[in-house]
Amino acid sequence: MEIFPAIDIKSGNCVRLLQGDFDKVTVYGNSPIDMAKRWASTGAKNLHVVDLDGALAGDGVNEKVILDICKVVNMDVQTGGGIRTMADIDRKLSLGISRVILGTAAVENEDLVKEAILKYGEKIAVGIDAKEGKVATAGWREVSTLDAVDFGKKMASFGIQTFIYTDIATDGMLSGCNVDAMRIMTEETGVNVIASGGVSSLDDIRKLKDAGVYGVIIGKALYTGHIDLEEALKVAEG
Repeated sequence: MEIFPAIDIKSGNCVRLLQGDFDKVTVYGNSPIDMAKRWASTGAKNLHVVDLDGALAGDGVNEKVILDICKVVNMDVQTGGGIRTMADIDRKLSLGISRVILGTAAVENEDLVKEAILKYGEKIAVGIDAKEGKVATAGWREVSTLDAVDFGKKMASFGIQTFIYTDIATDGMLSGCNVDAMRIMTEETGVNVIASGGVSSLDDIRKLKDAGVYGVIIGKALYTGHIDLEEALKVAEG
């Protein structure tokens, strides 16, 4: 299993949101670059970076910071937030980002997904953010009638190989993750699922690993000290 420390960027700071609510922000540092170096120093190979301002604005507000992160750490960096066009995708992948995550754009523009997969293959991932099993978009402010698993199946049929699957109800709550939802998405789609939301202990990581989940994003639990990243990496590798 792969571990992805998370860096969410808002107004240039490292932050965490509570259940995706932009009005419930906790700042954990003013240098995303320093935070990336910190996680790299533990031996982590992957990094999950989200441009929260970009998710709201629809373009890469914090793109320069994210590209600077790619330059200073020897990690595979996946990023999402405000990626809406092929030009956005081309630019990010040309500058060192390993995987681009399409969220709202994947829901609203299936042709973009198909074009991106045709050109970049496994470097394209789809972020599926779900609230009570339904897909949410626009920085989680809007919830559709689209069933998350059905949407996952459609994206898999286009050739998507990786999902970042977030359970909004558990995100930032340190209450444990929705293991069943992650297992079902994995089994129903046959795609690599990176679980996000609510991971608060090493036991959560073990449960997700047993469920066949490909990877796990750890955010708030790292910043609060509930999970030690080195220990998490050992569990994932063991």
